[in-house]
Amino acid sequence: MTNPNIEQRPWGYYEVLSEQPDHKVKRITVFSGKRLSLQRHRKRDEHWYMISGRALVTLDGEELHLVEGQSVNIPRGTAHRVENRGTDNVAFIEVQTGQYFGEDDIERLEDDYGRV
Repeated sequence: MTNPNIEQRPWGYYEVLSEQPDHKVKRITVFSGKRLSLQRHRKRDEHWYMISGRALVTLDGEELHLVEGQSVNIPRGTAHRVENRGTDNVAFIEVQTGQYFGEDDIERLEDDYGRV
């Protein structure tokens, strides 16, 4: 049975856990050796809470190494990316707050999968 809340991506997948007018919550899984686009948003802020794995997070050029139990705030307009250089999947909870939560609010600055 397919879960309609799970979206497959070239870097892994995400599951929408909650979607309300004032927030959206996703569980994001990044496969080993993969990374998301370097991106920013105009209409939302994000907060990432690490569940498992070791993530390399880039925020406006600064690199942060995060592990289970650590978190980071990503203000709107900040260029950001998460990368999994480890052998195990990286999983984190993303809480979005702001005005709009559509996927078309992603401005890709760099992308390994030709989506810029």
